[in-house]
Amino acid sequence: MKTILITGATQGLGRATAQALAEQGHALIVHGRDAAKLADVARDLRRTGATITTEVANLSDPAEVAAMARRVGQSPARIDVLINNAGVFKTARTEAGGRDVRFAVNTLASALLAARLAPEMPRDGRILHLSSAAQAPVDLQALNGARKLTDMEAYAQSKLAITLWNQRFGDAHPDGPVSLAVNPGSLLATRMVREGFGTSGNDLNIGVDILTRAALSPDFAQATGRYYDNDARRLAPRYDDATATQVAAQIDALLAQF
Repeated sequence: MKTILITGATQGLGRATAQALAEQGHALIVHGRDAAKLADVARDLRRTGATITTEVANLSDPAEVAAMARRVGQSPARIDVLINNAGVFKTARTEAGGRDVRFAVNTLASALLAARLAPEMPRDGRILHLSSAAQAPVDLQALNGARKLTDMEAYAQSKLAITLWNQRFGDAHPDGPVSLAVNPGSLLATRMVREGFGTSGNDLNIGVDILTRAALSPDFAQATGRYYDNDARRLAPRYDDATATQVAAQIDALLAQF
């Protein structure tokens, strides 16, 4: 059995994935922003008999992300899998720390957790970053907080940004842990989809299935640095161009500030 950290585990895809993994008997570290809601989720998950611990952190604040990484990294149980599930699309507060909150949570928090926790993980461990079919070229000025974007622009750019950084990270760590960006499936039945697109969405189990397989299956053991598109059911081609390199390098430069 594995020890697995899941961010954004109090609702939607993160909550459903945590349930599936707990029922398989894995030990989970579940993250959320709301301590009361997280405690309720942990109580429900413990009914499976799985070992459940909790982490409360605001992922739009790099200091809280770094502190959570320290706590998890110093815990007696070494984590085997990190699932960076937490994400933001539409929100009333669009700015965090001088940049768009979508970049702060969807890109920088995921990258920071991966960079800080990877040295503590086994070589055959897994890091999953939630990407999306909604991807758009990254505006470096927006990434740095110098330009405002619409909700969709920010979301789509943040998802391509973490996908590009994952590729760079995988190239830099060929011996593991395996790092994979995953589009779990378009328009799944989550609150984000209901509020953002006004639709009930597709079967959430589509996303649960690919996340559990990407986290555990030997089918992905050689996929480090890649992007898996669950809509197309395949690993997508690499992003090998100068812009991809620039975006990933800029994210690394931002991480160095935290």
